[in-house]
Amino acid sequence: MKVMIMTKEYPPYIYGGAGVHVEYLSKELSELMKVEVRCFGGQREEEENLQVKGYKNPPWSFDVMDFDKVLVPMSINLSMVREPMDSSVVHCHTWYTFFAGFLTKTLRNIPLVTTIHSLEPLRPWKQEQLGTGYELTSWIERLGIEASDKVIAVSNGMKEDILKYYNVPEEKVQVIYNGIDLDIYKRVESKETLYEYGITEPYILFVGRISRQKGITVLLDAIRYLPKDVKVLLCAASPDTKELEEKIQERVLGMENIIWIKKMLPKEKVIELYSHAHIFVCPSLYEPFGIINLEAMACETPVVATEVGGIKEVVVNESTGLLVEPDNPRILADAINQLLTDESLRKSLGENGRRRVEEYFSWKMIAKQTYDLYNRFFE
Repeated sequence: MKVMIMTKEYPPYIYGGAGVHVEYLSKELSELMKVEVRCFGGQREEEENLQVKGYKNPPWSFDVMDFDKVLVPMSINLSMVREPMDSSVVHCHTWYTFFAGFLTKTLRNIPLVTTIHSLEPLRPWKQEQLGTGYELTSWIERLGIEASDKVIAVSNGMKEDILKYYNVPEEKVQVIYNGIDLDIYKRVESKETLYEYGITEPYILFVGRISRQKGITVLLDAIRYLPKDVKVLLCAASPDTKELEEKIQERVLGMENIIWIKKMLPKEKVIELYSHAHIFVCPSLYEPFGIINLEAMACETPVVATEVGGIKEVVVNESTGLLVEPDNPRILADAINQLLTDESLRKSLGENGRRRVEEYFSWKMIAKQTYDLYNRFFE
C-alpha cells in the first residue's frame, strides 16, 4: 500500500500547525508504508519509503493579480494531478489541496482522505485576505470534504463543526489528534537564543501567525494588567494582511515590555524560548487543535489558553494549564498573573503537561491510527 499526501506546507516551507502535522506524519508513516508527498514549493527528497516533490508557482503568478491567493493554488493542484500516480490512497491537508484530491478521486478512482485542520466558515476574517476569493476557497473546502471517503478531524470539537457545516455522514468522520515529537520537543537548559535577542527573564511567550484567529490583539490588550517587569515575547510572523501587521506594529511601538521577533524561528531556538518562559499564552479566538500548546507542554511550560475548539482536549484546566474565555483581556491577564505569583503551581502544571503529551500525543501512535484508517479501504 502507498499513500499520496498532498499539502501546501512541507519543510522548509512551514508556517502553521498543518505543516508541522504533515512533516511528522509523513515521516512516521514512511516507517509503515510507502509515502509520496506532493507539496507547494521546489522541494525534492528521495528516501527508501519517502518521496517528496514540490510544485512551484506558475509563471503568471509573478504578475500583480487580484486573485493570485486562490488561483495559484488551483493551478498547482492541476500540476499535482497531471503527473502519473501509483498510490492506493490520496490524503489531502487543508483546502489548498482539496481540488487536487477531488480530481484525483474522480479521474483515477482512488479513495480520498482529507484531514481538516480548520474550517473556512469559522474563519470569516479571511475575507480581509481574499476578498471574493473567500467564496472560492469555501467552495473548494466543501467540494473536498463532501467528496471524501474518510474525513479526519484533529479534535472532537472539530468533528462537531464538520458535521454542522458540511453534508458528511458521521461514520465517515474519525478523530485523530495532532502529535508532538517527544525526542525533539523537551525542556533544554541552553539560553543562546535568549542572549541572541536580548531576552531577560521573567517573560511570557506567544508563538504564532499574525492573525486575528490567534488572538494576538487580545494579548496586547491584556498587557496593561500585567506587572511592568514581566517581558512579553512575541515570536510572530506570516501576517494575514499587511494592514494587520501595521496595526500590530503601531500598538507595539508604545509598549516597552514587548520583544517582537518578526520571524518563525528554527525548532531548536523556539524550544529554548518555550523552556525558559514562565508561561506560554495561547489567546486564540478559534483553534481546531492548537499544536503550539503541545509544544509548550512538552517543554514543561505551563499554559494559559482560551477555552475554544480543540484546545479543550489538549490543555487540562488546572492540571496542565489554565483555560479562560476567549476575547477577554482582563480574564486572560488574571490567569497569567495567578501563575506569575505561584511558582509551585507553574512547576506542577509544567510537569503534568509533559506527562500528558507523552501519554496521548506521540506521532508514532497517530501515524498508526492513520495507517489503520487507510487499511480499512482494502479489507
